[in-house]
Amino acid sequence: MNANHALPRFYPIVESAEWVERLVSCRARLIQLRIKDRAEAHVRTEVRAALEACRRRGATLVVNDYWRIAIDEGCSFVHLGQGDLEGADVPAIRDTGIRIGVSTHDHAELERALTIEPDYVALGPIFPTVLKAMPWAPQGLERIGEWKRRIGRIPLVAIGGLTPERALAALAAGADAAAVVTDIVRHPEPEARAREWAAALETQS
Repeated sequence: MNANHALPRFYPIVESAEWVERLVSCRARLIQLRIKDRAEAHVRTEVRAALEACRRRGATLVVNDYWRIAIDEGCSFVHLGQGDLEGADVPAIRDTGIRIGVSTHDHAELERALTIEPDYVALGPIFPTVLKAMPWAPQGLERIGEWKRRIGRIPLVAIGGLTPERALAALAAGADAAAVVTDIVRHPEPEARAREWAAALETQS
């Protein structure tokens, strides 16, 4: 575990290797592949293709949930939701050198995440999101500062309802990176929007 390892600030989350290929061509250097409700064989094929796309561009692939496949395919990063933590063999993941990011939405989840010494903590939703129904109210920018004070040097990822402008506000509030889904993948010009994100966040020091 290396909690001091800096993350790229622009962190898109997509559902296919095709999307990974498109966005690593738009300066994304940290990208999560999040596939839900598909057969493992399909996920494995997608992870393999996404990993190859990332390697060609010098990007890091984060595999959501499927940690066994991540180990098998030689990935370097996985993301675990709170539900994923239930069945994850964290020591086995750590033994391979794979880094781990964890989702959090409240104090209890944060405490649980910190017990595994994560390589980043994600907090969300910061703003209202259309991605999926959330049982949590929007966290707001103030919660980012609270979380960052609690976790110290562990990188903090803000997620939920972000645009480039909101992402800059999240970074100013204490986040180290900003994750984005719908503002890119549902945009009429996804590649152009991704370049806007990368340009906006790369100006921050």
